[in-house]
Amino acid sequence: MPDVDAVDLVGYAASALVVLSLTMTSVVRLRAIGLLGSTTFFVYGLLLGSVPIVVTNLAVGAVHTWFLRQELGLKRDLGASRIDPDSPFLADFVDFHLADIRSFQPDVTTPIAADCTFSLLLLRDGLPAGALVGCQRGEQLDVTLDYVMRAYRDSRLGRWLFGPGARVFRDAGISRLVSSPGSDAHRAYLVDAGFVADGDHYVLDLAR
Repeated sequence: MPDVDAVDLVGYAASALVVLSLTMTSVVRLRAIGLLGSTTFFVYGLLLGSVPIVVTNLAVGAVHTWFLRQELGLKRDLGASRIDPDSPFLADFVDFHLADIRSFQPDVTTPIAADCTFSLLLLRDGLPAGALVGCQRGEQLDVTLDYVMRAYRDSRLGRWLFGPGARVFRDAGISRLVSSPGSDAHRAYLVDAGFVADGDHYVLDLAR
């Protein structure tokens, strides 16, 4: 077996990072790991003195950086639109993602309960990215489903919805959101979005 020198190891590491990036379902993670891979390949090219490798990966790194800024920047096109809880589209969306949904909220069932009349379709660049369903009781919304597709979980869609996008709740007369913790990952998401523990549930009081 031939000896592997330090330069070769850099090349192998760069290749591994590029391959790893292609396995990511999260857009942000794909771009971030891809950027790390192209940076490592850039270093590899410098060590080899290979201008084509350096130039190519400088360009690839610039592309990843541009898309990351679009994904994480303030100009993201995020939205939330009211949708009929009985909508066939919403039912199909929930059914299709049900296994993934239950990994965060194990108690979610279908069809949507008749008393849960508040539902939102969450949008990213005009395309469906998630859904929220709840049972409204006066000014309180008991959230029964709060889901963002895997590809958009790093885009901070939830933080936007419960922050700048919270007008969609206030317009419906909702000032308080209550959610069960679900899995550890869902609990961490709620805390990141601003919910606070209150007994067995997590609560978010919306700013006026």
